[in-house]
Amino acid sequence: MIIAIAIGLTVIVLALALFIRESDLPKPPPENPFKVFDERKARIYENLRDLQFELRLGKLSDDDYSKSKLSLQSELAQVLAEVDALKASLGSAK
Repeated sequence: MIIAIAIGLTVIVLALALFIRESDLPKPPPENPFKVFDERKARIYENLRDLQFELRLGKLSDDDYSKSKLSLQSELAQVLAEVDALKASLGSAK
């Protein structure tokens, strides 16, 4: 009896796996165009926190900290400008 049930379930699973058409599958959700920018912003903020932590530990001099912080802040400004440009282009496309 158990063998018959196992065989039946195996046949059903194989039939479903082999005969599902791509058109029967649900469409994937559209990709978020801001995902890349959000990841870049998160990485920059994390680097800024690490930089401040290393300054507090004494691993960085004030001069090195200032240069690195300025570099990260300019990179962040560029990312934010790209986000604004993308928002503007998506807004004008509607």
